[in-house]
Amino acid sequence: MSKTKIAVVGAGLMGHGIAQVFALAGHDVAITDSFAANLDTVKARVAANLRDLGDDETAVERVTPVAALSDCVCDAGYVVEAVLEDMPLKQKLFAEIERHVRPDTILASNTSVMPITEIMQGLQRRERALGTHWWNPPFLVPLVEVIGTQWTSPQTIDFTMKLHADAGKQPAHVKKDVPGFIGNRLQHALWREAVSLVENGICDAETVDEVIKASFGRRLAVLGPLENADLVGTDLSLAIHQTVLPAIDSRPGPSPYLEALVKSGKLGFKSGEGFRTWSAEEQAALRKKVVEHLKKSRGT
Repeated sequence: MSKTKIAVVGAGLMGHGIAQVFALAGHDVAITDSFAANLDTVKARVAANLRDLGDDETAVERVTPVAALSDCVCDAGYVVEAVLEDMPLKQKLFAEIERHVRPDTILASNTSVMPITEIMQGLQRRERALGTHWWNPPFLVPLVEVIGTQWTSPQTIDFTMKLHADAGKQPAHVKKDVPGFIGNRLQHALWREAVSLVENGICDAETVDEVIKASFGRRLAVLGPLENADLVGTDLSLAIHQTVLPAIDSRPGPSPYLEALVKSGKLGFKSGEGFRTWSAEEQAALRKKVVEHLKKSRGT
């Protein structure tokens, strides 16, 4: 695929990582942010990441900070927005972006759970708009979910899938715009039951995490749940579901236990206590452990 001029709107945690991936793949990337501090430091952050990962450090030269949104997006073939998860902000931003881009420019919103249909509903040319959900850190987690709406053209989906695949990502087509897309629906279905186990006194939070990491969690990178169901047999899977599913938490709303944690100010790492207590040293150690694991998993 020929190299496309990329524009990234938002130079924070996700935006700078997205710019890094596209620049490393050989694309010229313009990036903008309404916060000057983010824009002033974006090249330094990208350079530091490239150096840390042992990637081509000259890729940072293809990243160009641009102060004005209009100047950033005007000649781009693909624009990805990576700002705060704020619906009115995203809607307002895309209305402005559309005024400055070419008629054929593809517009993508990076969001983890927000409905793409609602974000893009006010655009004049909704067929060229879609969603992409990059996972954090963008330069270490391979998956990018590509979410179309009822208006998104097949050509827009196809181009976006190829663009990300050629940049070394693993794109997954989400065929219906549903809350949480695919990955977060699966992840939070697990989290709901994890909270329920603690809430109902079946085990403590540390045990939940230990059980997952010491059992099926070890297989997940190479054996997905439906592969596993076929491996053991759909008949056995059905028999297990007939026994287990009626006992699994199926409340449509958040757990009262989780709501109580938040109400009492137990916000996890933010406050030092959530489901468990966390010292500053423990927080740093866990963050480092996750990053090192993701680094070792690159290319596998």
